[in-house]
Amino acid sequence: MVARALAQEPELLVLDEPTNHLDIRHQLEVLGLLRGLGLTVILTLHDLTLAAEYAGAVLILHQGRLLAHGPPRDVLTPQTIARAFDVTARIDTTGPSPRYSFHL
Repeated sequence: MVARALAQEPELLVLDEPTNHLDIRHQLEVLGLLRGLGLTVILTLHDLTLAAEYAGAVLILHQGRLLAHGPPRDVLTPQTIARAFDVTARIDTTGPSPRYSFHL
């Protein structure tokens, strides 16, 4: 589906969970491809670790309303995640990109 969209030479791609049902390697390949296109790409991702690594900006909705918007490091905070999803988030920042874990 992404190939079909790219064949039309768009300036903007809107994708809903483009990595859904892909194994880890293919998730990374698809997101790397999208990042390197030089296009504006708007997509939904439920994997916050992937969003933090690949997104230039993140928008979080809560009950259909904008809760936070901005660079991942500013938006994907334990406080915002708790408010949006009613979970406790822990963020491991010891590696090259943040890794998230969640607890009820």
